[in-house]
Amino acid sequence: MMNLYSGTTCPFSHRCRIVLFEKGMDFQVIDVDMFNKPEEMAAVNPHNRVPVLVERDLVLFEPNIINEYIDERFPHPQLMPADPIMRARARQLLVGMEREIFSFMEVIEKNGKTADKARQEIRARLTEIVPIFSKQKFMLGDEFSMLDVAIAPLLWRLDHYGIDLGKAAAPLMKYAERIFSRQGFIDALTPSEKAMRK
Repeated sequence: MMNLYSGTTCPFSHRCRIVLFEKGMDFQVIDVDMFNKPEEMAAVNPHNRVPVLVERDLVLFEPNIINEYIDERFPHPQLMPADPIMRARARQLLVGMEREIFSFMEVIEKNGKTADKARQEIRARLTEIVPIFSKQKFMLGDEFSMLDVAIAPLLWRLDHYGIDLGKAAAPLMKYAERIFSRQGFIDALTPSEKAMRK
């Protein structure tokens, strides 16, 4: 059985939980208190961070790699495009999103001096992608994909992070509601995450 060590408020753990629930497979989520991590965490992940996926002697601790492994191991429903060209584009977009959007989430969570600048960066990047959702249902078209999984935890946390996108972002927020209404997304939420939105 797969075990996912998952932070109850960690957006990157949230991604992995979404994929597991979308697949509807047999797994166990081990909730990790981020402020009081169990000793075994350091043993399974040298960086002592979540998420960590353990399956027999396989240990993975990068969220995108965890999610691609789950997607390849359990191909239905497929979350990465089947076409190699589209799959390469999806991977490239994921890497770009990591650099240009998701890297700022940790800055906001630490709430240091640069948190306001990080909020502005996320707001600017999200505003740039708003037009996509005037034309299509999900990031890559009509099918829910790994790109939607990746951005969903951030969209869920916008209020929690103090990021207001304004009325111009209405297509993006309608897209977010489509994701939030998916059963896999609902099942993946922890009680702490549910409390992030009123």
